[in-house]
Amino acid sequence: MAMPLPDDSRAAASLTVDSVLGPLTLMEEGGRIVRLDWRARPAAPTPLLEEAAAQLAAYFDRRLTRFDLPLDWGEGLNAEVRRAMAAIPFGETRTYGDLSKAIGAPAQAIGQACGANPIPILIPCHRVLSATGLGGFSAPGGVETKVALLRLEGAAGLLI
Repeated sequence: MAMPLPDDSRAAASLTVDSVLGPLTLMEEGGRIVRLDWRARPAAPTPLLEEAAAQLAAYFDRRLTRFDLPLDWGEGLNAEVRRAMAAIPFGETRTYGDLSKAIGAPAQAIGQACGANPIPILIPCHRVLSATGLGGFSAPGGVETKVALLRLEGAAGLLI
């Protein structure tokens, strides 16, 4: 169940959680998750961030396959691409070309929007591959981290 949105909250807050990938910091502003960062930061937790942390833990334990959190989707093409990425089921992948056809934008623009995703894992840009390989990934460890996430989801067979 999604957390209710606070009516008057605009202050940024953050919470760092340990994961199999190292520290991940969730950031909230205005009652929405706005960023997931790949390093530890000072904490200022909120109930929403604590729920997001619990959902991330469940994801890494393979008990959760779809996040249910209020997210900042961005605007324009970025929002369209992020929503399309979020619609890719756990353990499945799509190509930049697949999203290009679905959205009606050039594959290069899709790739740029994927790379600009400020909320990786929660908005699963790791599930988007190039037509000839893995494509890129902005996390520390790059493509190796992408592969680790795909293996966690049982999509590793797609990589062989």
